[in-house]
Amino acid sequence: MQFQKTIERIRHIGRSVLASKANENMRLTVTTLIGVLFGILIGVLFPIHSLSKLSLSSGLLTLSENIHIKNSSLPDQAKVQTNDTSEIWVPSNPRGAERLPPGFVVPQSDLYPRRLYGKPSEDLTVIPKYLVTFTVGYKQMPNIDAAIKKFSGNFTVLLFHYDNRTSDWDAYEWSKKAIHISVQKQTKWWFAKRFLHPDVVAAYDYIFVWDEDLGVEHFIAEEYIKLVKKHGLEISQPGLDPNRGFTWQMTRRRGDREVHKETEERPGWCPDPHLPPCAGFVEIMAPVFSREAWRCVWHMIQNDLVHGWGLDFAVRKCVEPAHEKIGVVDAQWIVHQGIPSLGGQGESNNGKPPWQGVRERCRSEWKIFQDRIDNAEKDYYKSLETSSST
Repeated sequence: MQFQKTIERIRHIGRSVLASKANENMRLTVTTLIGVLFGILIGVLFPIHSLSKLSLSSGLLTLSENIHIKNSSLPDQAKVQTNDTSEIWVPSNPRGAERLPPGFVVPQSDLYPRRLYGKPSEDLTVIPKYLVTFTVGYKQMPNIDAAIKKFSGNFTVLLFHYDNRTSDWDAYEWSKKAIHISVQKQTKWWFAKRFLHPDVVAAYDYIFVWDEDLGVEHFIAEEYIKLVKKHGLEISQPGLDPNRGFTWQMTRRRGDREVHKETEERPGWCPDPHLPPCAGFVEIMAPVFSREAWRCVWHMIQNDLVHGWGLDFAVRKCVEPAHEKIGVVDAQWIVHQGIPSLGGQGESNNGKPPWQGVRERCRSEWKIFQDRIDNAEKDYYKSLETSSST
């Protein structure tokens, strides 16, 4: 009896062992299958050559971290060829854009109006080559209308409004295509300093910075440009009608020539015949600048001096030789009407009429400007002497 019980226990243990063995085999099979599937998944997500980058002695790093570490050991030339933009540094780019690739940087702009639809490359049917600006008030609308008609479609028209009445100009069809900038009671040199930066107007070969009180019956802009190019003028102005309101002999129209570049002023005024006001000189009412000359003149305009008095004697510093590249175009001439519209924008002070206060500031700015440029030049030459002696 006892023997039979022992035999039964042995059989039971055997069956348990067999069942356990079967379960173990099943677990091993399932585990193996899961391992294979996981390996396939890893292989798909991380190619073999990438897996080698994921293991470092300090532990696992992300792929981007590892690429950065590996790049740090590459020579400079190899770094440039990677996509790591943190390595870009181009000192020749415009200030502030050194971290951008030079092929992407757009350092200059223009004043061409753009459409809000369609292809950018098809926005302009005609690309203007020149820029004309007038600083205007509402009362001079008829005069400006007559002037604009003397400028062809090759010109971008920009009006600076000192009286805030911009919508009134919509009466003219050309005005709808012009650019209007309005700030109350400011001068054209205030506007020019803020809105005619050389990088903004670099698209234009010539920039006209004109007053509003100019008669243009004897003037055609395209013909003027031809003469400027023919005679190599970088800074110029049309001749002024000698019978109406001229100030200097240099800017007075001569009827026997196309252009003149020098003159004889009053006795003792020109110890050097190549210096203003006998040469290298135009007035500030109707100057025309080449792109290159304007880049220099713009930097000469003082931010706080708004009337521009003194500029006419100093612009010669922006071209060389000035007595050859600055001149007056006689064959295309204008009339300076001398309308004191800007003086009317002043305010009465201490019993003085508005125009008188404006004129006094003009004169004081002339002295300030001259003192600044004289002192700056003296300091510059003094610094050269100091550096050469050390």
